[in-house]
Amino acid sequence: MASPIDPAAVVGRVRRDVGRNMARARNGLKHLAGVDRVKVGQSPRDEIWTHDKMALYRYRSDNRVYGPPVLLIMSLVSKSYIFDLRPGSSFVEVLLGKGLDVFMLDWGIPDHLDSENTHETYCDDYLPMAIERTIEECGVDEITLLGYCYGGVLALLHQAGHPEGPVRNLAVMATPIDFTKMGPMASMVAEGRMEVDDMIDDTGNVPAEAMLNSFRLLRPTGDVSGYATLWQNLWNDEYLESYQAMTGWARDQIPFPGATMRQSVRMFNRENGFVNDTLRLGGRKISLRDITVPFLSVLAEKDHIAPPESVAPLVGLVGSVDKTDMRLPAGHVGLIVGRAASKHTMPTIADWVVSRSGKSIR
Repeated sequence: MASPIDPAAVVGRVRRDVGRNMARARNGLKHLAGVDRVKVGQSPRDEIWTHDKMALYRYRSDNRVYGPPVLLIMSLVSKSYIFDLRPGSSFVEVLLGKGLDVFMLDWGIPDHLDSENTHETYCDDYLPMAIERTIEECGVDEITLLGYCYGGVLALLHQAGHPEGPVRNLAVMATPIDFTKMGPMASMVAEGRMEVDDMIDDTGNVPAEAMLNSFRLLRPTGDVSGYATLWQNLWNDEYLESYQAMTGWARDQIPFPGATMRQSVRMFNRENGFVNDTLRLGGRKISLRDITVPFLSVLAEKDHIAPPESVAPLVGLVGSVDKTDMRLPAGHVGLIVGRAASKHTMPTIADWVVSRSGKSIR
């Protein structure tokens, strides 16, 4: 026998659906018109140093309990505000909340003047200068270096090339090592079906549109499924703000320096230099075995940009005795973005840093 219909429950569901549809229409118009866009990168900070197009920022805090300071390193193809996307979804916010002193290096947006920048430019020149300035600012003699995605590649190259430097702890997140496992785009370049110069524009760099399209190749139906999910949740103001911030960043790509791209294809896609131990930096042989500081590799189990199998070998290749292979149930960006990340993945990463820190001297 069918259960009796509860009129009050039916009325409640109708009111809910009508309310959601009204909110969906309102938010849809705002989204299409581009009004009321969510603000990003809101954590208060001070610019303490610039060089060429780079800027080094220190985030304000009255809660600097632990040292050494943490220096965040972003990829060369995306803007650095992903570290501080929005209140409640900010890696910077979590690190500050744990009592850490947080710095962030913004590479800036390359143009024709940067087309000849190489890995040596970033790892032997720019990074050492930023590290030195961070140390001077804090009055300490060491830092924790934390790189995300290709920023992790740069951090690894720097530390392997400067193993006696002032890095106390090294952490990398979603950082690919085995480039034979990087998917169709990497395979096309590795096998020589596509030459780097075919991607480079008249500025001498790989344009932002080419980088964005290469990421879309990894998930061809991503935009369609994203729009479908957006429609289902368009009534939810919180979801819309999060969606706008995240998709805005994902589409906000920047050019990749042409000389660095040529090096990257040769060193990683064609020679698989990390795995095969064939890396050279500034004419000298370097190896991940030379990295001996406390080390963390964070692997995102649902990552489609740096697949787990491309990240997994890293811990076995570094020479550190204290090394951690941290595997978290998140996607590439979900490691450091979103409410779930704020509650679980980001605090777990921050706790590793805290556990290998001492008391801050402020």
